[in-house]
Amino acid sequence: MKDTVILVTNNGMGKADLTLQQTLFAKYLELLLQHDDLPAALCFYAEGVKSVCEGSPVLDSLRALEEKGVHLIICSTCLNYFDLTDKVRVGIVGGMGDILEAQRRAAKVITL
Repeated sequence: MKDTVILVTNNGMGKADLTLQQTLFAKYLELLLQHDDLPAALCFYAEGVKSVCEGSPVLDSLRALEEKGVHLIICSTCLNYFDLTDKVRVGIVGGMGDILEAQRRAAKVITL
């Protein structure tokens, strides 16, 4: 999976009640962390940026992924739109160009 990029576009996973979305995403990250073969990056944009901000239920899992070498790239335009720039707790704030570059380098791109 090292040549894979995962796009996180929701504040959770799927199209459902927010609680279910966040529960599914938490389980996804928990299971992902159980493997050594991790993606190159997770890119957060649109509502997905809320997952890396203060109060997110998945911050610990995201920190653990980052510690294992997974790049967490966060869209600065989206953070500004939601007024969350000062609430980021994990990852690196970048631009859409950084997300595009991660996608370009990837052999596979998965959207959650």
